[in-house]
Amino acid sequence: MRGALILCAALPATGCVQTIAESRVRSALIEAGLGERVSDCMAGRMVDRLTIDQLRKLERLKTRAREREPSSIGDYLARVRRVGDAEVVAVTSSSAALCATGLAS
Repeated sequence: MRGALILCAALPATGCVQTIAESRVRSALIEAGLGERVSDCMAGRMVDRLTIDQLRKLERLKTRAREREPSSIGDYLARVRRVGDAEVVAVTSSSAALCATGLAS
């Protein structure tokens, strides 16, 4: 048990938690129908700017995406607006715009 506590305490310091979160967000974006390049770019930006609770709201969109895959970033953003969190919408929209155009660093 003590080893697990030490491991959990060390994870945030090593960036493992961020890497795991980014991987999950990237996967959720791809499952929602976005391309791999854009999803990879957006995930990095979103993990840096949103809380875990906000990211979970977006992850729930993944489940609904199986019913009807979005055909464009615009379709995905329309679904994100239904989350009802202005910061999530702003971060996702700006990330989508910057990543789709190649302006994100």
